[in-house]
Amino acid sequence: MTVGFVGLGSQGGPMARRIVEAGFPLLLWARRPETLAPYSDTAAELVRDLANLGARADHVGVCVVDDAGVREVVGTLLSTMRAGSRIAIHSTVHPNTCIALAMQAAERAVAVIDAPVSGGGPGAAAGTLTVMVGGDAAAVDAARPVFETFSGLISHLGGVGAGQFAKLVNNSLMAANMALADAALGAVQHLGSIAQR
Repeated sequence: MTVGFVGLGSQGGPMARRIVEAGFPLLLWARRPETLAPYSDTAAELVRDLANLGARADHVGVCVVDDAGVREVVGTLLSTMRAGSRIAIHSTVHPNTCIALAMQAAERAVAVIDAPVSGGGPGAAAGTLTVMVGGDAAAVDAARPVFETFSGLISHLGGVGAGQFAKLVNNSLMAANMALADAALGAVQHLGSIAQR
């Protein structure tokens, strides 16, 4: 299986390294050439453009910043990807973005899986990310060997969009816990100042 990867940031970068170090043929593309420099010591092949990557890959991971970036990357990939190939969206984006792209990809017999991750760069480097997956069962099963290179837990939660819904709940809980911790620290400081009076 030839794997492509787009989005070599603080989380995507370690994910890509785990994939190539696991022995998968890996194709990389980035807008900024300097982003590719850390892979010069690996077997990864740097390709000239997204269309070339799409034409050659069986599986492409996408880990770019936002919905607009995901739509742009996936749109370009779909122009050249072969029937039977697949795209895994690791970015945290709106579930409807993934659903719309999956419908567009289905016209070319390409599968789209939404597979946002939790655990950050350190989790990616350690291979302990949690992957929340939405998509067709057969496509998810085919993608699983790639996901296993950087994850400790893979949860297939339903159809396309289900992974993004789970990630949004996860992020909401994290934000709520941070707010609660901040409030608790504030209460401790306030009570401490009262006790010193």
